Amino acid sequence: MPKGNIVLVTFPFTDLSGNKLSPAVVLCESSTDYTVCFITSQITFSLETDVHLSPNNINRLRVKSLIRTSKIATLDKRLAKGLLGELSDIELTELNIQLKKLLQLD
Repeated sequence: MPKGNIVLVTFPFTDLSGNKLSPAVVLCESSTDYTVCFITSQITFSLETDVHLSPNNINRLRVKSLIRTSKIATLDKRLAKGLLGELSDIELTELNIQLKKLLQLD
């Protein structure tokens, strides 16, 4: 699955107290895993490296959302429940910019 695809995955809470089915954007994949960033509809609080998304017919999100670049996980492919949509070229470019900033790659 290419970078920028949006999948529904069972995403763990950061304190490992549970998980929930959420959209996530694929960063890369191996033969058994996806590395993804969490997408949230909780937009009242955002970080400098979050990517703002508006629903459209490409990403197929229902509400305004944020890609939390600081919430990265590598998950077994079997946790993916299906393809939801994908990022536009503009959104993918913004994701790359924010990931570079987050990981201090500039």
